[in-house]
Amino acid sequence: MLFNKDSWKEIFDTIKKNKLRTFLSGFTVAIGILIFIILFGLGNGLENSFKTFFTDDKVNTIRLYPSSTTIPYRGYESQRRIKFTNSDRVDFKEKFNSRIEDIVVRNTFYFQMKYKERSNNYSIRAVSPGHQEAELTIIMKGRYLNEGDITNKKKHVVIGRLVAEDLFQDEDPIGKYIFGSGHSWKVVGVFQDEGGDREERNLYVPYTSMQKIQKNNDEINQMIVIYDKNMSYNESLILEKDLESYIKEKKFISPDDNRGIYISNTGEEQENSRQFASVLSIIISFIGIGTLVAGIIGISNIMVFVVKERTKEIGIRKAIGATPNSIIAMVLQESIFITMISGYLGLVVALIILNGIGDNLMDKYFISNPYIQTSNAVWATIILIFFGALAGYLPARKAAKIKPIIALRDK
Repeated sequence: MLFNKDSWKEIFDTIKKNKLRTFLSGFTVAIGILIFIILFGLGNGLENSFKTFFTDDKVNTIRLYPSSTTIPYRGYESQRRIKFTNSDRVDFKEKFNSRIEDIVVRNTFYFQMKYKERSNNYSIRAVSPGHQEAELTIIMKGRYLNEGDITNKKKHVVIGRLVAEDLFQDEDPIGKYIFGSGHSWKVVGVFQDEGGDREERNLYVPYTSMQKIQKNNDEINQMIVIYDKNMSYNESLILEKDLESYIKEKKFISPDDNRGIYISNTGEEQENSRQFASVLSIIISFIGIGTLVAGIIGISNIMVFVVKERTKEIGIRKAIGATPNSIIAMVLQESIFITMISGYLGLVVALIILNGIGDNLMDKYFISNPYIQTSNAVWATIILIFFGALAGYLPARKAAKIKPIIALRDK
């Protein structure tokens, strides 16, 4: 039956005679596949955006910020300002040596930086070398800060890509000197950052050099703990709690005080973001599946109408000797052919639309590069084709059981 030339000729003749019916059947399949794939792709695009947004910095980090106390404790009054120093960094590293890889320093300042006649105001981050790993900074030219810069308190600077464009324009900045905070700084590197323009307008200098400039002030505004990347999410939460307890004990902060220090676990933020994105993807998937089911119902309704319309034809076929199975096969072959062609067209159009979207929805809808895996798209098409065939089979089977004399009386 499948490769019977006469059968295919008959199918094409039937399609030509019933163009509207064929169009409605095909359109229902195509639109169901198209909407499902686009919704599924948009869900993946949303997840892409979350991954990009929340992985600008290294995930296995805990950020520590000193703040002011709100509760009196052990003879100390409230509103006491907590400070981190270089010695605290050493103590933290020794205490948690087995669970952490590094503790990074970051102090932030704002200065006007100048080169020749060009100048602008920038954020200056006084950091330790591990900051490159913590921020996932990418070096374009030259190098990043190293331990020699820290130990010798060198006035070296690594500038962002946009800083280089602002101050140096077409010149190569490596080896040149820029002036700021009353000192000259030698440019040793240029970096870029996936965080975008805001991050690429920063400059990095050795934290020890800035401390020396500030009359040997050894205060640290922020410490970034890089913990073992093999730690599970729950283990990172335990480390966070242990760090908080140790710092509060060392700095005489009440265990009940939520403001003495501020701790931010990027692993926790990543987990929350991942869960949120997953929930949104599930919701969108359910909507897509609902659309697919609606398409199946639409096909079923149309096929019931198709078989009803052909009841007299089926009666004639049975009267001249056609078997019930041959009648069912005839209807199924036509149904599968229409759903396959329509499903393929819907699939192709949906993929073209997804590829054309790109980052166009990023600004308004936070959706970046929507996509769907080919296997998922193909399976969705196969499922719809299967149910389209099933939708044709049930009414065809019912009609094939009708006696010829009854079928011939159908109007």
